[in-house]
Amino acid sequence: MGVVLKRLGRLAWLAASGPDRGLMGAWSGLGLFVLILGFEFSGVWLSVQMINWSKVFYDALEQLDAVEALRQIGVFAILIAATAGASLIGTWLTKQLQIAWRQRLTERALNQWLTDGAYWHLRPGLSPDPIDNPDQRIAQDCNLFIEYLLEFSVDMIARSVALVTYLAVLWNLSGFPLSLSFVGIDIIVPRYMIWAAFLYVALSTLITHLLGKPLKNLAFRQERVEADFRHGLVQVRDNADAIALAGGEDAERRRLAARFARLRDNWKQLIGREFILGLYTQPYRYTVLRIPTFLALPAYFGGAVTLGGLMQTASAFSNVTTTLSYFVFYYARIARFVAVSERLDGLFLATAAPRPAPDAPRSLLRVTGGGDRLRLSGLQLFTPSGRALDPVPDCTITAGQRIWIRGASGRGKTTLLSALRGVWPYGTGSITLPDAPLMALPQVPVAFSDGLLATLSYPLDPASYDRAMLDALLRKVGLEARLVTTDGPGTLQGLSMGERQRLALARALLLRPRWLLLDEATSALDPASETRLLALLRRELPQATILCVAHRPPVGLDPDGELAIGPFDERISA
Repeated sequence: MGVVLKRLGRLAWLAASGPDRGLMGAWSGLGLFVLILGFEFSGVWLSVQMINWSKVFYDALEQLDAVEALRQIGVFAILIAATAGASLIGTWLTKQLQIAWRQRLTERALNQWLTDGAYWHLRPGLSPDPIDNPDQRIAQDCNLFIEYLLEFSVDMIARSVALVTYLAVLWNLSGFPLSLSFVGIDIIVPRYMIWAAFLYVALSTLITHLLGKPLKNLAFRQERVEADFRHGLVQVRDNADAIALAGGEDAERRRLAARFARLRDNWKQLIGREFILGLYTQPYRYTVLRIPTFLALPAYFGGAVTLGGLMQTASAFSNVTTTLSYFVFYYARIARFVAVSERLDGLFLATAAPRPAPDAPRSLLRVTGGGDRLRLSGLQLFTPSGRALDPVPDCTITAGQRIWIRGASGRGKTTLLSALRGVWPYGTGSITLPDAPLMALPQVPVAFSDGLLATLSYPLDPASYDRAMLDALLRKVGLEARLVTTDGPGTLQGLSMGERQRLALARALLLRPRWLLLDEATSALDPASETRLLALLRRELPQATILCVAHRPPVGLDPDGELAIGPFDERISA
């Protein structure tokens, strides 16, 4: 329980404070939270008035006082209107706070996920603690956590105040004792309605916990399998061309069916356990409102209370027991809350300090201050599993050079570029970087969903460029057929891999980097187009240093040096 409460406290503070807001940033949300509690407390006060109304109304019925009964009906209408109004306003304020705290928690999650390459390092195969379905944790779990947090925190505080209030009312109403005779011994239980309420709820809570204990793990697993199935559907959408060309529809059906089977099996276990829990909680929910009347009957038949007093006492007892029974009524939701908080806290803990692979060296030294030169010395890179890749020859590359990086597949060419960009941490030796930043184009460029122009100018805003200039760049790389008057997500539909690579090269022409890393960035183009576009890069960026990973000579680039990785005799030459 202590671990769960600490986890909830950490996440609640992240939501209340948000990135760089600290204590001062939390005050506005906490003030709104207090206001919400105020409306909850007003609901408690109105409940007490309803308890008192029960006595007056039923006493009027017992005395056949029609005038008073009619007046109490009017009082009832006023109480109901006030209760409904307080509830509606409290709900509206709660939803305002929910979106504010969800935004803050989501911002914090996104900041940690996108800082220091956590999104890159915490992938399966690269981390000993990979994060499954991070998109779901950020999008869905942040929302669910705030929803549950407000629901349970407001309820728990309000119910604690309500419990004290209802107990005080019940204490005053249950002054009559219960007399019992057992094996000749007379037993008198003073204020037995108080003790009956606690005993009744305590026993029910214990039974509920024993029946519902497995729900937390099942709910945690259900979150994961739901996300896995949804991710599988996204993969079909993103790989539609490859699946269609391979005739992979049956394979996708099998893959998705297997994921859905895991979802279904866990769901059946979950609803089975909820059914078993419901066998107890549902009868309890319906009887808890009637049991008080039965328990108070001895006092009524003994003449200790009137009919109105009986109904008032029963109403107070019901309020006490229903308040105490929160754990019974909401056990399944509490289990889901704990599961969501565990998944979300796991994301924050992992992204705060991604744990490196334990079997790979991390003594790679990457320093700045190389001026107009890039120096590699004693460089050897490793896979996360600790397998050594081929050593990288010592070399110095000066500004303006165009270098062809070659070698057989799997020798570490792409890993070298990742290390130059500061992404790859596993290796030994040193990299002295030039003063100018490095821009890299991968073999599989990303087509961002914001549209063609947003992808062209990424990571900058396309609105900061002249539209005519952007269109001219697209024509230069052979994408004139993709020009549109209105840019948006639809402009990226149907882009082939070759067109994506053309778009990435146009992005390099737009951003004009001083150092450019090409990782098989023209592999999807035919030789003639590749030659033309590499020559275009050379002409448009005459001062740029270009390191080009390619399996065939980059003819249009006209390289003036080579860096061979692997069992080759050639090394870098100017």
